[in-house]
Amino acid sequence: MSTSAVITRVPRLGRIDARVVLAFMATWFLWGATFLAIRVAVTEIPPLFTAGLRFFIAGALLYSILRLRGQPRPTRAQWGGVTVIAICMFVLTYGALFWAMQFVPSGVTAVIEATLPLTAMVFEVFIFRRQPLRWEMLAAVLLGFGGIALLLWRAGGQMIPVGPCLVILASGCAWTLGAVLTRSLSLPKSVPLAAGAEMLVGGGILLVLALLTGELHPLPHFSLRSGLAVLYLIVGGSLLGFTAYVWLLARMPATRVASHAYVNPLVAVALGYFVAGEEVTPRMLLAAALVVGSVILMLREPRLAPAACESK
Repeated sequence: MSTSAVITRVPRLGRIDARVVLAFMATWFLWGATFLAIRVAVTEIPPLFTAGLRFFIAGALLYSILRLRGQPRPTRAQWGGVTVIAICMFVLTYGALFWAMQFVPSGVTAVIEATLPLTAMVFEVFIFRRQPLRWEMLAAVLLGFGGIALLLWRAGGQMIPVGPCLVILASGCAWTLGAVLTRSLSLPKSVPLAAGAEMLVGGGILLVLALLTGELHPLPHFSLRSGLAVLYLIVGGSLLGFTAYVWLLARMPATRVASHAYVNPLVAVALGYFVAGEEVTPRMLLAAALVVGSVILMLREPRLAPAACESK
């Protein structure tokens, strides 16, 4: 679909489409709440098993529904591309993220994860050299990662574990690598079908890793609280949130849809504070402001890859 075709489908000013409002709220609030849900789940359930269960079930449901609706089966070459993306964006990214969130509060994790568009731009400019360096981009990157440095600076009463935070940053790099590779690999033309297949494969690999690392010996115990958290991740985060995201991309400019990248951290910090009782310090708020501000500046760049902004 051409850019002009997308723009012409944007609702006219003065006429508010309730479906658009609900879809934006889904990407803002459903995805923003996934950080707290992950934190709740991994305090009781092993992390690789939790991530694998989430994506295997969500991927199986999404893939099966789309196949029943007539979407063509991926070819052998496309399954190869799906597997590469699944390893980068689900096994490496979420395996590391779920592990690290055993030690890092959900609000802090969300602030670190908000640097995904910045990491994507670093890959695009300095590694794959697909975009020229512009001073506005460099300023946004420095501002955002300056906020992360402030967040991890050991000062005051809040001691944030630096090691797991660096793992979260590294997981973002794996996600960005997968997002960049989507442009060069053979994948199904249907974005939802490709996503379902990627979640299915990634979730399956994570479950195998959970078995090999001993997470399933004995079988994990589910309390009602952790079970509801996993259910929310499957339905709210992976099915409803992603469906709303893809639906919006067909009707809105990508930079507008990517607004979730700076709303999600605010939602996660608020939920962590009011629901989970996580500590919020002035240093953390300043760091979050720097990161969110840098993302807003970065998303003004029209050539930002939309895939790099897909969330949790």
